[in-house]
Amino acid sequence: MNRFSKEMLKLSLPAELICIEEVVRDAVQKRFRKKGVVVGLSGGIDSSVVAAICVRALGVDCVFGLFMPEEDSSDESTSLGEMLAQTLGIKTVTENIGPILRAAGCYQRRDCAIQKMIPAYRAGYKNKIVLPNLLSRGAYSFYSVVVASPDGVLTKARLTADAYLEIVAATNFKQRTRKMMEYYHADRLNFLVAGTPNRLEYDQGFFVKNGDGAADIKPIAHLYKTQVYQLAAYLNLPKEIQSRPPTTDTYSLQQSQEEFYFSLPYDQLDCCLYAKNHNMQAADVAKEIGLTEAQAEKAFSDIDSKRLATQYLHSKPILMGEVREINPE
Repeated sequence: MNRFSKEMLKLSLPAELICIEEVVRDAVQKRFRKKGVVVGLSGGIDSSVVAAICVRALGVDCVFGLFMPEEDSSDESTSLGEMLAQTLGIKTVTENIGPILRAAGCYQRRDCAIQKMIPAYRAGYKNKIVLPNLLSRGAYSFYSVVVASPDGVLTKARLTADAYLEIVAATNFKQRTRKMMEYYHADRLNFLVAGTPNRLEYDQGFFVKNGDGAADIKPIAHLYKTQVYQLAAYLNLPKEIQSRPPTTDTYSLQQSQEEFYFSLPYDQLDCCLYAKNHNMQAADVAKEIGLTEAQAEKAFSDIDSKRLATQYLHSKPILMGEVREINPE
């Protein structure tokens, strides 16, 4: 059995791009007979790489970018997204989804759930939910809500299961509303919707069902996050995007993907996921990424737990019997 090495995650970048571009072109031009793709742009590494690959595959006039800010969005997300669009030369439009979310009760429902745990929370406060680091927590992990008052005072409270579910259900309006906008523009342009999850997110269920999990094609879902960064450098995307840490951009307080969901830095977790996918032992990867064998075992266990817990997100609707499917050919 091979011992793990970080070198195993290095791509043959030109060859990888050729393969992805061919699949994108085939999906758009042959299988679904569309004119291009719509990409939601967040200023993050994943959506930026997807947009750049689609431009290479289809041409600049066949890629349409969407900015979809709301009341909690970081200004950096829009500014970096605009920088990318200018670099690629693609057409874009901004759809402020804040009014839709407010009308649906997104913010009100979330705030009511937070107030159950922190009664002092009110308008003007900022918020996020967090998990403890995987290596420091016990056998069970619990989400906490963190709020910041207008004068910067932080308060943290452990969430009950009900409050956690209410907050997540409310914030999921954001991803589902964005996807609604993407499909509106895809329908009017006769385009496909390109999804932006990487392998770590797709495998571990870091997406909202019928929200950012919905797409017609997912060009980088087979690539580890580390490999997406490799492609970004090869494609010479703006340095500001390449150096931006992965964020959720869902809550008003700054929040990393690590503290919200993964509980380990993506580069360490990529290595654990790769090793697990290739039947390597925790001991084979631990030393290479600066963990003890016990810590790597804990990461392996967390991967399994997330796979089990998020099966529902990957599932198709259950039918009551056989239904003839149309052959796309």
